[in-house]
Amino acid sequence: MLSHDERSSRREFGWFMLIALVVLAAGIGMRGPWPPDEPRFALVARQMLESGQWLFPHRGMELYADKPPVLMWTEAFWMWLTGGWRGAFLLTSLFSGLGTLAVLWYLGRRLWDARTGLYAAAIVLASMQFVEVVKHAQIDPLNLFWITLGNAGILVHCLRGPNWRMYWLGCFAAGLGVITKGVGVIALLMLLPYVGMRMRRWPGVTLTRGDGWRWAGGALAFLLAIALWLVPMLATAYGKGTPEYLAYVQDILFHQTADRYANSWMHEEKPWFFLLVILRTWIPTWLLAVFIVPRWRDAWRLRDPRVWMPLLWFVLVLVFFSIPRGKREIYLVPALPMVALAMAPYVGELLKTRWLQRLGFWLAIACAAVFGGAGLWAWKTAPKIAQRLADGYELPNHGAALWICVALVGAGFLVSAGVFRPRRGVAALLGGIALGWIIWPMGSYPLLDGNQSTSQLMTEADEAIGPDGQLGLVSWREEILLQARRPVAEFGFARDATEQLRDARAWQAADPAHRWILINDQAIDRCVIDGKVRHLGNANRMSMSLLPGDAFRPGCVDAPVSARSTD
Repeated sequence: MLSHDERSSRREFGWFMLIALVVLAAGIGMRGPWPPDEPRFALVARQMLESGQWLFPHRGMELYADKPPVLMWTEAFWMWLTGGWRGAFLLTSLFSGLGTLAVLWYLGRRLWDARTGLYAAAIVLASMQFVEVVKHAQIDPLNLFWITLGNAGILVHCLRGPNWRMYWLGCFAAGLGVITKGVGVIALLMLLPYVGMRMRRWPGVTLTRGDGWRWAGGALAFLLAIALWLVPMLATAYGKGTPEYLAYVQDILFHQTADRYANSWMHEEKPWFFLLVILRTWIPTWLLAVFIVPRWRDAWRLRDPRVWMPLLWFVLVLVFFSIPRGKREIYLVPALPMVALAMAPYVGELLKTRWLQRLGFWLAIACAAVFGGAGLWAWKTAPKIAQRLADGYELPNHGAALWICVALVGAGFLVSAGVFRPRRGVAALLGGIALGWIIWPMGSYPLLDGNQSTSQLMTEADEAIGPDGQLGLVSWREEILLQARRPVAEFGFARDATEQLRDARAWQAADPAHRWILINDQAIDRCVIDGKVRHLGNANRMSMSLLPGDAFRPGCVDAPVSARSTD
């Protein structure tokens, strides 16, 4: 039977998870997938569900080899369960975020106590980057969960063991991270500081003798998880033996992993890029960490592996992602829970200080002033920056409704500060952050979705071609095909726009009275007669137009995409 303290700690955790659910789920169902990544994964998942082809993701007619299919499998499951993709595409991220918080609470409870686990989870939930990532349907939230679970299994075994089942679970989770995004292997880097601490005989480190086969079982668990996808994929690809499938294997196993790491071809940044990311996006985490550094120094002097195994792993991850030229802010997300875990044992002591409570209160007031002032200023005075943003999203009245949402976020901080007062200033800041993450999506998603998801543009295209019209796509993005209101013809995604347009013309020529081409304006060539172009509008900085069957100059074929006709 549970003790009173155990029941109390579980009740606190239950309330915390309810708050996390409200914050992370706010806005689900109020928008469709937004670029750059969400429409791609949702489209692939829907095609999996429709075709039954689970091992080889397709984007339209082409194989999609940029990422393994694990995320798309989960999205397809939610689509099947809910009967559609609106809202369902975000559920994997939601449950991955909640799962990450639950694993972190469990880990803190095992290494210290339940209150420490709660502090660790709260630090992560309060961090801007974590909530921002979980509110989007990318691969990273799921990968974050696998890596955090991998870290937890290894740490419990190495610091509260021997617990071979947890160790094997951690290695298995790292393998699932590999077939989700490739970088799940970084969870195994946690073993490096363990080896160093064990060699230096740090107290509290699990010591084992004659268990080499059990340690090797971790490698087996890791490879087994990878084999769940890799073995049937390779067997099928080589069984088919076609150039298309063999190219898929080469691309996903080498080009998108080792080659991408060693020879990054996108997002080139300086070596210190991630330090700037921490300053920008790990707010308010790094502000609190500044005051915990002296405690970390003491923990090093006392040789406390519970603090320094996670911290040294964070340093290894920071170095790992800083080596290649290509870097993105999102790469650093998996490191956040381990930093929070190392901070958590000292949070309770800091919360008892008056200065921290007052600092939290005045930060809440500052956020109220910044968001409230900026929103009211943009709403009332309509500066040029507000007009440019409104024009980009095709919002009426210089986007007044959007700026009201910004002002309401500021009002949320003000209300929280008024409720908790300076005596509970940290709660005031956290309450304002929570309200902001609820108010913003609930207010902004309906305003921005028509443009961001291209649903408005595709509705206009559907109405323009009439009930008997057929639509072909040229130089399209994934959200265009996903939001199509009827079956469409497409001529490849990665193919050159000139080749797509040539094939689209041949398709349209078979029934020019009923077939229309929806085209990115940048792909319109000199064979198109300007007077025949029906411009639909802009969506996500992409200008789209409809071309009827008589929009091309007779005898003009295979023209390169360059200059347009002025006829």
